[in-house]
Amino acid sequence: MTLLVDATPLVKEPHPLPVAPRPWVLPSLFAAFNVVLLVFFSGLFFAFPCRWLAQNGEWAFPVITGSLFVLTFFSLISLNFSDPGILHQGSAEQGPLTVHVVWVNHRAFRLQWCPKCCFHRPPRTYHCPWCNICVEDFDHHCKWVNNCIGHRNFRCFMLLVLSLCLYSGAMLVTCLIFLVRTTRLPFSADKAIAIVVAVSAAGFLVPLSLLLLIQAVSVSSADRTYKGKCRHLQGYNPFDQGCASNWYLTICAPLGPKYMAEAVQLQRVVGPDWTSMPNLHPPMSPSALNPPARPGPQPQPLDPSKPGKGPPGRGEAAVLQEFHTGPVLPLLLQEPPGEVRPSSRPCAPGDARSTST
Repeated sequence: MTLLVDATPLVKEPHPLPVAPRPWVLPSLFAAFNVVLLVFFSGLFFAFPCRWLAQNGEWAFPVITGSLFVLTFFSLISLNFSDPGILHQGSAEQGPLTVHVVWVNHRAFRLQWCPKCCFHRPPRTYHCPWCNICVEDFDHHCKWVNNCIGHRNFRCFMLLVLSLCLYSGAMLVTCLIFLVRTTRLPFSADKAIAIVVAVSAAGFLVPLSLLLLIQAVSVSSADRTYKGKCRHLQGYNPFDQGCASNWYLTICAPLGPKYMAEAVQLQRVVGPDWTSMPNLHPPMSPSALNPPARPGPQPQPLDPSKPGKGPPGRGEAAVLQEFHTGPVLPLLLQEPPGEVRPSSRPCAPGDARSTST
């Protein structure tokens, strides 16, 4: 019995097309729609029930609700354009094979390499897939404002949630008082608008109150809402300094340096006392490859065998400021003594900025 062999030639399957990056237009439009929604319902509220109360001599309601509206609107706009703690792109000089270990309250953390931002991420720093950036002390990505919530804008986020809760509650109470005061009056447009605004305010107040409670518990325990937090904490949170200290570090403590500045370079130490020095050696001499040390105390390399005792909490890149008074990230990415760093080009600016930890 002869075997029939299919004579159809093998065709190599085409490679799938690269996945296009997420468009930024729709998230930006959704964030703008939320601002318009706030202004729209506020306009209905101040034009109908609040106006009737003011005309009848009860000025406390428009004054209180007006102040809360200004605070809420300012917090919303500020959070939309705030810096969550974006870390500058590094370079591929060190590569992912270099191991960096830091200590936080007697617990070792191995810094994870971000292949898109080309540097070793500090503890609790994650790469946001929606924004394509690495955010220090990443909490979550808020789609309502189309921005990440991290170390530098968490206070503004808490202020926004608190002001929204207070403003929604004030609108609900004002509309209910208006409906009670106009019970004997015939049904009018003011009553219809007051019912619509009261139902909308109650619908927003319930989830916002739940969100505020969750965030308050998270701050009290120095925890994060990001789902990747449970992978490396394993029942013990080295960033927990107690309820009072956690709230102080979150709300009142200094934010530290802003790494988004153009002058920040993660691969070398840059201090305010740095001055340019002319190169007196030939370009190819060994002395030209090793520039002279800048004056002042030199930073010591991080010793993994000695645990740090810096203040944990929000902005965990600051836990190593005990070893160096300048920016912390350059020290974290410092090469071990005696190691020669190969020359390579930095990451291209067009590279995407992994949620993997």
